[in-house]
Amino acid sequence: MDKNTKMTSGEIAKKAGVSQKAVRLYDEKGLLKPTDYSEGNYRLYDKAALRVLEKIVALKQIGFSLEEIRDNLVSGEASNIEDALRLQLKEMEEKKYRIEKVIDSINRVFMRKSEALDWDDVAEIVQSVSLDQKADEHHWDALNHTGREEDWYVKIFRSLDIKEGETVLDLGCGFSKLWRNNWADIPKDTRINAYDIHGSWADDFEKYLAGNKASLPSGVTIDLSFRDLEDDRTWDTINEKKYSLIIAHYLVYVLKDPETLIRNASRVLAKGGMLSITGPSVNTWTLFFKDVLSDMGIKAPFVDDVIKEQKKEQDAFNATLAKYFGKVETVELANTWHYSDADELLAKMLDIFPDQEKFIDSHRTAIRKYFADIIAAKGEVATTRVSQFRHCSEPIM
Repeated sequence: MDKNTKMTSGEIAKKAGVSQKAVRLYDEKGLLKPTDYSEGNYRLYDKAALRVLEKIVALKQIGFSLEEIRDNLVSGEASNIEDALRLQLKEMEEKKYRIEKVIDSINRVFMRKSEALDWDDVAEIVQSVSLDQKADEHHWDALNHTGREEDWYVKIFRSLDIKEGETVLDLGCGFSKLWRNNWADIPKDTRINAYDIHGSWADDFEKYLAGNKASLPSGVTIDLSFRDLEDDRTWDTINEKKYSLIIAHYLVYVLKDPETLIRNASRVLAKGGMLSITGPSVNTWTLFFKDVLSDMGIKAPFVDDVIKEQKKEQDAFNATLAKYFGKVETVELANTWHYSDADELLAKMLDIFPDQEKFIDSHRTAIRKYFADIIAAKGEVATTRVSQFRHCSEPIM
């Protein structure tokens, strides 16, 4: 094509593989202006315009909006195209993750419910899957920011002080990092009965077990059962024996009736045994951000309301444990989180206070600067977070 050859909107659209309507839209949005007009006042375009149109089409295909193309790319205002592409890549990866979560939720619905489905089943299962996925997101967030610390599940494992020959009941075992990350250190002759439901991360643990059972220490057995812990029939099976150690970590948050599980656990705990369970407590992230906002002189009364509610839930949970166990000890395990990006700390704040997006947005610049200044001076923001594990013994019959 000669550089002076003019094309109608139909011709340039055909060469670029788009519709004439799209060409008109790009004109209206200020992305693609005609090179000239015919005697009949039809838009005409040259070869340079075709290159611009092809550029618009390419950028749209990788997810840029028309506004982004107009303001930052076609207009030439973007000084660093690589940065723009990296930001776009990050956004596309986040969209991909959200789509994969939806696909995962639907697949788990089919796995958990093989008979005819109704909408109540779907709503309940998807809600449960969403909680699983949220826990998984928090886990990966922790890995990203505590990588230089001792492995979290090694700390938990050591705190349990498992003895040789113990009989262990692991309720809601999930991915089972407690066992995977301490595989060679499980005391010999330990017998572990793990329970979870299909459509959870326990499906992956089943595969892991199949390929790694032979490498377990001498006499160690791990039997995985896929049963619903809120079904009385499951406990009919569990009740056939007593356990010296019962583990119920990160489970009560997904149960309709946590007290029933606590009561059932107390009934199958052997004399001298222990239930290790996690439950509601005052989130030390809440306390961290309370200190941050106070240091900045920003009034945030909602934080005290959150702490008050968390304290209320913590006290109620402890009272429930005291109904079934004569001795309840709180074991605190700490981990230091490391941040070198102020925006990640802002995202964490929004995660802790999801109902305060408007408040956080109104102070976003100041909060980001607060964290950025610390990172500039110290290289990072390091903060120690504490988790509570209740060790319960002496069941009350």
